Amino acid sequence: MASNSRSSSSSWTFQQNKMFERALAVYDKDTPDRWHNVANAIGGKSAEEVKRHYDILVEDLINIELGHVPLPNYKTFESNSRCIKDFDPRIIKNLKI
Repeated sequence: MASNSRSSSSSWTFQQNKMFERALAVYDKDTPDRWHNVANAIGGKSAEEVKRHYDILVEDLINIELGHVPLPNYKTFESNSRCIKDFDPRIIKNLKI
């Protein structure tokens, strides 16, 4: 899984990850020198670091889609939460979930 490969890659701040996401939207797979452009948009990262970060992202997405990543254990709050049975069945049957 990608978590082992992360230890050898450089650390990324929240802001750098946001800039990375935006740059990926601007510089798609058909953009010449894509990784250099993404690195320049982020600043402080090389094209190689950016490409490795992308490869880790793709690996993580594949593992999620294959079901290899467990779902988080979200807490529920009984007092104020509503569940599906609290709603009118006539409304629920028209939902496209």
